Amino acid sequence: MAFSLQLHQIFLSHTRFCSQPKSITNPLISLKLPSIHPLAVAQNAAISNIDSTGVAAIDGSAEEVLLPPQLRRELMPKHVAVIMDGNRRWAKMRGLPVALGYEAGIRAVRNLIELCGNWGIRVLTLFAFSSDNWLRPKVEVDILMSLFERALNDELENFARAGIQISIIGDSSKLPKSLQDLIDKAVKTTKENSRLHLVVAVNYSGQHDVVQACQTIAQKVKDGIIETKDINSFLIEQELQTNCIDFPCPDLLIRTSGELRLSNFLLWQLAYAELFFSHSHWPDFGEAEFMEALSSFQQRQRRYGRQSS
Repeated sequence: MAFSLQLHQIFLSHTRFCSQPKSITNPLISLKLPSIHPLAVAQNAAISNIDSTGVAAIDGSAEEVLLPPQLRRELMPKHVAVIMDGNRRWAKMRGLPVALGYEAGIRAVRNLIELCGNWGIRVLTLFAFSSDNWLRPKVEVDILMSLFERALNDELENFARAGIQISIIGDSSKLPKSLQDLIDKAVKTTKENSRLHLVVAVNYSGQHDVVQACQTIAQKVKDGIIETKDINSFLIEQELQTNCIDFPCPDLLIRTSGELRLSNFLLWQLAYAELFFSHSHWPDFGEAEFMEALSSFQQRQRRYGRQSS
């Protein structure tokens, strides 16, 4: 049976620590890792839960997941990140209130989650609310927070049944208290799920993510836990807010609505990501557009600084 979600509403378009940090081994151990770039290893490794017959094993069970014929399972990205842009423009083009643009964007998120589950993508990260979005009119911010809370509350049971694990990255301390409590509940309720890891960036800043990682490492140096010569990219990655994700660095970044910038999103983690920019506004981003992005990704050769083969 294909992956199916009964999702009626979900998150909208556009940190502190991840709401569900992974256990981390002694950082000094990571210094002994081989020189091969970890992203190259991840790209070339076999999909861990998919065998050669095209059957995906979820929580020990096997379910056939059919891919469109133009997509190859062994070339599917493990981690897709999305900057969901264009909700407001979509509404204004139709003479609708901005709030209805966000409502329409919810349907696009629901569809994308289902497609990722169907097609074997392991991690989906959505940029729901930037730390810069507090500069928007208060009434719009209130709408976003209210809709986020209502959607998460309505769909939490469905997420649990569908095998979706939820994590939130960003500084949640600035969110409404009721939303903070709901986020904690969602993370705890879904922490054992393994079919799809849904990561939502709320009040997130890529620059702050790197800054807080450096501050943490600096404190460890001050406390004598590590020495400055021990600091490397692996250690920094362990202190980033995405340390709760098995595949913390996206393979593919999608941005909608024709904008060609990163907007302070996952600046460290996107170092080797393939970028795809869609002219569709987020509410119009559906299966055809997602398939186009994945097809483009699968036609590229990821070299990580090496020569082409």
